[in-house]
Amino acid sequence: MKTLKTVWHNIRRSPYQALAAIMVMMLTFLAVSFLTFLIFGSAKAISYFESKPQVTAFFRNDTKQSDINELETKLRDTESIASVKFVSKEDALKIYQEQNKNDPLLLDLVTADILPASLEISTVKISDLENVYQTLKSSPLIQEVIFQKDVVSTLTSWTSALRRVGLVLVIVLSLVSIFIIVTVVGVKVSQKKEDIEIMRLIGATNWYIRWPFILEGIFYGFIGAFLGWAVATVALLYSVPFLSSFLKGIPIFPVPLLFFAELLLAEFILAGILGAFSSFLAVLRYLK
Repeated sequence: MKTLKTVWHNIRRSPYQALAAIMVMMLTFLAVSFLTFLIFGSAKAISYFESKPQVTAFFRNDTKQSDINELETKLRDTESIASVKFVSKEDALKIYQEQNKNDPLLLDLVTADILPASLEISTVKISDLENVYQTLKSSPLIQEVIFQKDVVSTLTSWTSALRRVGLVLVIVLSLVSIFIIVTVVGVKVSQKKEDIEIMRLIGATNWYIRWPFILEGIFYGFIGAFLGWAVATVALLYSVPFLSSFLKGIPIFPVPLLFFAELLLAEFILAGILGAFSSFLAVLRYLK
């Protein structure tokens, strides 16, 4: 209890230094929160696209059903293939009729005979799409292959780039946080140098002297982590209507409340480690 009073007394004596440490920690964990949201959302989006038919192969009109079955079986036996769905001419007609049910003229012009049968294929990993595309394109049974290569490539490349930039930003901000807390706590230690010498003369151990400063660093970390998490969470929740409209069809929202709680807990643990480590570095030069 006495140690906590000492911590609170130290913070109250230099509120601006404490505020600076908390603000830098807040920025660090604001970046951590947004990076986590990005990783969570991109993983959901990629998983969604991986579960959808990503390659559609249309057969030639004269293709025999036995040849179609053979190709379908071959694809199903491939480890990189997640699912294969055969769409017959009749099924294609039903889909066409559903899509154009409000236009009778278009419905009258199209029959099942002129629509090609097709295979809708999903892969386990998006990176496997190119091989599947090339395999189907070279098949004599296939007339046309539709592969949203640009969309998939753009999604994966942008996601990877944003993750790398976010990770670098978090590392830089973490180092800045450590530097600020080391500076703030170091100044306080130097101001209490005489008091520390007296405490050592009356038998106080190094760890007894260190604990108030270490707990102060942990306090900065906890408050900064909570504020960063709170700002990021409120911003995400406020943006849900816009993001839901923008990402229409991709089931990312609603985000489970347990996810936010687990993120806060993880950030508290990381903040405690950063704060304790920074403070320990600050007092190490004085209490060896």
